[in-house]
Amino acid sequence: MSKTSVPKSDVKKELRQKRKTSFWKDIKNGWQLYVIFALPLLYILVFKYYPMYGAIIAFKDYNPIDGIFGSPWVGMKHVIEFFNSYEFWRVMNNTIILGIYQVLATFPLPIVLALSLNYVYSARFKKAAQMITYAPHFISVVVMVGIILVILDPRGPVNQLLGTMGISEINFMGEPGLFKSIFVWSDVWQNVGFACIIYLAALAGINPQLHEAAIIDGASKLKRIWHIDIPGILPTAVIILILNMGGFLDTGFEKVLLMQNSLNISASEVIDTYVYKIGLTAMIPQYSYSAAIGLFKAVVGLILIVSANKIAKVITKQGLW
Repeated sequence: MSKTSVPKSDVKKELRQKRKTSFWKDIKNGWQLYVIFALPLLYILVFKYYPMYGAIIAFKDYNPIDGIFGSPWVGMKHVIEFFNSYEFWRVMNNTIILGIYQVLATFPLPIVLALSLNYVYSARFKKAAQMITYAPHFISVVVMVGIILVILDPRGPVNQLLGTMGISEINFMGEPGLFKSIFVWSDVWQNVGFACIIYLAALAGINPQLHEAAIIDGASKLKRIWHIDIPGILPTAVIILILNMGGFLDTGFEKVLLMQNSLNISASEVIDTYVYKIGLTAMIPQYSYSAAIGLFKAVVGLILIVSANKIAKVITKQGLW
């Protein structure tokens, strides 16, 4: 007997029909979840993806009268102009150094804090420590900078304390060499407690039987941290590091701008503040030029996050995707 063969086109059509039916069936059965999902999706589409079309002004001589599509194309003119400008190396140098400083300070300290709190057996002390370290995170950037300026004022409490030791007053906010340290360590103080929450959650997910077996074998706390806790939170730490690399050049525009003054401008001018000044506050705003710099920063961020993910997968076998 000869078997009748079904054309491949009919099979594909049947499979597509089944997938379509299954998809609409899933939506019908779980429409509540899809409604909840639609809200953040709509937010991302409206406020993240829709404005992207405006990025094309980076490749045009944008004129508000002619509009985005009416302005002439100039290609990579503005990017090349930024590379050749006398501000390029100063702005990039400040941004990169501040980014590296932030990563080195803000990435490992939440892990250290989480590991320390994990071995605190006094519930009262642990709650107090968590409260003290979490609380600064909820202070707004404006208030935080105000506190920094008051404390480090030439007539503030820090200089008064130095005066009692016979040390002459220091204009902390006027010293370019001190700006990055003040910025980074105040950021550590504000966010280290909140950042360690995710590591505490990861530590809570480690099987306690591993610690029990290690204790029976006579392992010290340091050995338990090294051989049990750190490998247990490594996947979480790698993902957070990769995400941080994506925002490596995002040094914190609001805080930098608020801490910036004419005395420390040589150390505090970063890409974000430079774009803000030439694109919005200049006498003659350069919209296309500032957009080109912002797009350049976004491309660098994308390259960094992809590179960090590949390196992490090679070294730790863990990655974001």
